[in-house]
Amino acid sequence: MTNPATSTTPETVTPEPSALKRNISGKMLYLFILGDVLGAGIYALVGQISGEVGGVTWVPMLVALALALLTAASYAELVTKYPRAGGSAVFAERAYGKPLISFLVGFCMLAAGVVSAAGLALAFAGDYLATFIDVPPVLGAVVFLAAIGLLNARGIKESVRANLVMTVIETTGLVLVVVAVGLMLGGGGGDVGRAVRFEEGSQPVFAIFGAALLAYYSFVGFETSANVIEEVRDPSRVYPKALFGALATAGVLYVLVGTAASIAVPSSELAESTGPLLTVITATGAGIPAWLFSAIALVAVANGALLTMIMSSRLTYGMSAQGLIPPVFSRVLAKRGTPWVAIATTTVVAMLLTVTGSIATLAETVVLLLLLVFLSTNIAVLVLRRDPVEHKHFRAWSFLPVLGALSCVVLLTQQSGEVWLRSGVIVAVGCVLYVVTRLARRTSGAGIAPSSPNQNENAAPEGERE
Repeated sequence: MTNPATSTTPETVTPEPSALKRNISGKMLYLFILGDVLGAGIYALVGQISGEVGGVTWVPMLVALALALLTAASYAELVTKYPRAGGSAVFAERAYGKPLISFLVGFCMLAAGVVSAAGLALAFAGDYLATFIDVPPVLGAVVFLAAIGLLNARGIKESVRANLVMTVIETTGLVLVVVAVGLMLGGGGGDVGRAVRFEEGSQPVFAIFGAALLAYYSFVGFETSANVIEEVRDPSRVYPKALFGALATAGVLYVLVGTAASIAVPSSELAESTGPLLTVITATGAGIPAWLFSAIALVAVANGALLTMIMSSRLTYGMSAQGLIPPVFSRVLAKRGTPWVAIATTTVVAMLLTVTGSIATLAETVVLLLLLVFLSTNIAVLVLRRDPVEHKHFRAWSFLPVLGALSCVVLLTQQSGEVWLRSGVIVAVGCVLYVVTRLARRTSGAGIAPSSPNQNENAAPEGERE
C-alpha cells in the first residue's frame, strides 16, 4: 500500500538524458537549499519581527514555516514530476497554456530575486558592516552588489563553491547566538518571560500575521532549487527529502535564534537595529568579538545575495533564450560562458532599488511577488493532475496545494498599500516588456519560442555546462 503523501504511478522509467551533468547528490542539494533559505532573513529581520510581536518571535516563525511547507509540497510534486521543466514559469505554461501568464510568473520570480538582492545589500551595509567601516548604507550596498556581480560573471563553479563555504559559516553564526544566550541564562542574565509576551498594546492575531509576512521572507529561496533539478542525481527520490529536510532545519534554527534574541534583548531595542543578532551577541557578554560575529553575519547576507543574483541572471538569460524578453539578454561572455548582459542588468536594477525603501519594505515586496508565483504553482499542481507521467514522483495530499493556495491569498491580503503599489509597478513593467518583445518579434517575422515539455527554460549558458 502506497503512502498517500508519496503515491506514484506504477511504472518506473529512467529520466530522459540531459545536456547537463547530474553531479548534485542528495546531500549537496540539501546544502544548496539550506544555504539559499538559511541566514540572510534571520540575520537582517529578526529585529523587525520582534517589533511586530514583541518577544513572541517563535510564533510567526512557526506560522511562516507551516505556510512555506504547504507550497514546498507543491514544488516537490511538480519538480519530481517534470524533472526537466525548470521552474514555476514552465509549470504555469503546462497548466494554463497562456504565454502571458507563464511570462508574468517568470517575471515575478525574476523581479523578486532582484528586489531581494537590493534588500540584502542594505542589510549588508548596515550595522554589521559598520563594525569595520562607516559608510553611507546606499553606497555600501551599491559597492557590495558590484562585487557580487563580478563574482557572478566570473563563473557558476566559483559561485557554487563559495556558497558551500558560506553556508557552513552562516550556520555557525546562528549556533553561536543560541549558545551565547544559553551561557547568559546560566549566569543569571536575560529574561525568559519576554519570549511569551506580545508587544504592549498589540492585537496578537494581527501582530502574528504581520510578523509572519516578514518571517516568510526568511523561508523563501527553496523555490530556486527547481532550476538545478537537471543536475540532481535521482531527483524523484532525493529532491523531496532534501527540500523538506532543509526547511525543517532552517525552521528549528530560526525558532531557537528568535527566542534567544527575545530573551537577551528587549524587543524595542531589537527593532531599532539593522544588525539585530550583533546586538544580541553584545548583550550576552559572552566574549565573542563584535568583529568576528559581524564578519559571520556579512558572509551570511552575502551568501543569500549571491544565490539570489545567480538565479535572477540565469532566469533573465533563460527568458531571453525563449524569446520572452529581448535577445540581447542572452549574450554570453566568450571565455567565461556567463550571461554578462543579464548579470549587468539585474545588478544595476538591484542597485537602483536600494534607494527606494527600507529592508522591511523590500522584504515585503519580495514576499508579495513570490506569493503570486506560489499561488500559480499551487493551482498548477491540481490542474496538472490530469497529465499523468510514467515515472515515479512525489505526490502531495490534495488538500496541501489547496491550503497552500488559500494561504497565499490570506497573506496577500495582509500586504500594505505601499507594497502593493511597488509590486504593481513592477508587474506593469513586465507587461510592457512582454508586449514590446512580442511586437518586435512579430515585426521581424520571429515568433515566441514555445517551451517544449523537455526543455529547461532556465538552463545555464552553454559555456557553463561542465
